[in-house]
Amino acid sequence: MQREPADEQLAGQVAADLSAVVGRLLRRLRSASPDSLLTPTQRTVLARLDGEGPATTAALARAEYVRPQSMRLTLGALEERGFVARTPDPDDGRQSVVAITDSGRSTLASVRAAKHGWLVQAMTGELDDAELRTLAEATRLIERLVEK
Repeated sequence: MQREPADEQLAGQVAADLSAVVGRLLRRLRSASPDSLLTPTQRTVLARLDGEGPATTAALARAEYVRPQSMRLTLGALEERGFVARTPDPDDGRQSVVAITDSGRSTLASVRAAKHGWLVQAMTGELDDAELRTLAEATRLIERLVEK
């Protein structure tokens, strides 16, 4: 089944609007979680370790598009708080592997729960069932774009 190409001018306007709204949504979600728990970078690193498993500092830096020195600072702060632990790399004794700890996992869960709770409350307080279904469809479309 062939579809007609989207109107390029309309797509440009929707792209600009969507980028702005997603940026505001991300800022609002960040503010919904307890202030002192994690910085956005720390949360991202913990989420990556939680989802993908232990990694070296270099691998995390590459994945997050930051310099290894910056990643070392982030990991140092997380390690100081007991959210990650280092062990010797079994493949290269000169490096260490970083893994999320139970405390880090618990903190990450708290941050996620706060964000999720805010978003559920905002949707149920602001949207009716038809709007919620429209948002569900838009979410599937955005997911399709992200996977492209």
